Amino acid sequence: MLKEILGVADDPPAQRRWFHDDFFDLFVWQAGGEVTLFQLCYGVDSSERALVWDRSRGFFHDGPVASRDVVARFEDAMAGLPSDLRTPIREKLHEFAGRALDVTSRRKKFRRAAWQR
Repeated sequence: MLKEILGVADDPPAQRRWFHDDFFDLFVWQAGGEVTLFQLCYGVDSSERALVWDRSRGFFHDGPVASRDVVARFEDAMAGLPSDLRTPIREKLHEFAGRALDVTSRRKKFRRAAWQR
């Protein structure tokens, strides 16, 4: 189950939040109570792949795209998320999983920002 890592610096005007377990790292940006961006990092050391959703740019993926089993696994892990995050992120993940079109892959490997280490 994901647990929140406290003390993450904000990215004005957005509030940044970080949730972690043994397989996932979830980074969320919220502005005015709305999720505006999230990065779901997963895999070995949660650093090899990332599914990203940005309100203004949509979905993209870094690293090789995993099977839809990742969405099912994340469904279990997100039980600990606050409901104001769980509901919109769940909706976006199911939208991603249900797409017939490939999501743009930007890089072969996800590169974390300095604050994400």
